[in-house]
Amino acid sequence: MGELLATAWFLPFVLPICFYVAWTDLARMKITNVAVGALLVVFAVVGAMVLPLPDYLWRWAHFALVLVVALALYAGGLFGGGDAKFLAAAAPYVALADLSSMLILLSGFMLAAYAAHRLARASALRRLAPGWESWTSGRRFPMGLPFGGALATYLVVTSFA
Repeated sequence: MGELLATAWFLPFVLPICFYVAWTDLARMKITNVAVGALLVVFAVVGAMVLPLPDYLWRWAHFALVLVVALALYAGGLFGGGDAKFLAAAAPYVALADLSSMLILLSGFMLAAYAAHRLARASALRRLAPGWESWTSGRRFPMGLPFGGALATYLVVTSFA
């Protein structure tokens, strides 16, 4: 099965998880273990069916490498544990050949999400979701918003490219 078609098979399962991660991180400043686990289970099951075995196994190496690096960043206080786990769980979905494109996409999402969140937090838009913890979290930022958005966009773009 071709890489593009394989990516399309992930969409109906991964998109809701990405939206859930963005929403819960905005609302509660948490990326839940359930969401991270679901992302891994989807890759384990769907990936095994739609990716060639060598690609499937190499993608698990992506998971392991990103987990080690992300947990080191978490230990250094650079971002939360949920952020680290989500990045690791998302890593197998990204083809190694697309890494540079994904990093550019993620950078753009991080800048746009940060600006949009800070503008909304300082405006009347904040009243649309008055209970969100991300409004009052000080310098902390809900990274699930750009992480989920970037993964969802990557999968959509690569599915229909």
